[in-house]
Amino acid sequence: MDLHLKDKIVVVTGAAGIKGSIGETIVQSLASEGAIPVIVCRNDRGFGYEKELQAKGIDALFVKTDLTFPEQIEAAVKVIIEKYGRIDVLINNVGVNDGAGLEASIEDFMWSLKLNLVSFFAMTKYCLPYIKKSKGNILNIGSKVSMTGQGGTSGYAASKGGVLGLTREWAVDLIKDKIRVNALIISESWTPAYETWIKTLENGEEKLKSIVKKIPLENRMTTPEEIADACLFTISEKSSHTTGQYIIVDGGYVHLDRSLLTE
Repeated sequence: MDLHLKDKIVVVTGAAGIKGSIGETIVQSLASEGAIPVIVCRNDRGFGYEKELQAKGIDALFVKTDLTFPEQIEAAVKVIIEKYGRIDVLINNVGVNDGAGLEASIEDFMWSLKLNLVSFFAMTKYCLPYIKKSKGNILNIGSKVSMTGQGGTSGYAASKGGVLGLTREWAVDLIKDKIRVNALIISESWTPAYETWIKTLENGEEKLKSIVKKIPLENRMTTPEEIADACLFTISEKSSHTTGQYIIVDGGYVHLDRSLLTE
């Protein structure tokens, strides 16, 4: 299926994670569809990803940016416009489940909000004039934590709840501009960060098996590739009448009847 993403300028925040992370996988999938991925992230891996893509003849850009600083976000957007002159799609992907719980300092809680929520607002604010010109769209990456809670991560949960609120607020705001705004919600996905977390647990293998058993569809985790596929479909013209939606790619983990889990 041709998603008509060729030569589209697609900005992806937080996409310089380890190989196989969700952001990096989205970037690779965009490149395979002929889109021009722009990575906005603070991690220097982005320089390597930019070179790797360019060596394959793929136009790509990395703009090193600390997303907790709105002034750096504003500067990053200026760099993108100086090179390409337009922005077609914004994927607000950055997210760190940082464990800023009730015992955390106010400063730690505020930092979590800055990274996981305020950056979404700032990126959208500064990209929006160009998205309006291109009649593009916005996709926010969310988390099941905003719907289920998790414990011990107040900052992340509050941020991701805010992301869902902003998704529908912006969908309403931008109806007149014919700009679609959606959120894609992730539950249990086997990423390098998830694997690292499992390895920190004393009973990691048992914990992993317990989680996987609770995923109704095929008793397996969602792959980053499946998430990337859903992202690309949602930002494409194939989803031209979809806006204000929470698209949940999780094998039924959050919503299906718990009776499915009975052995």
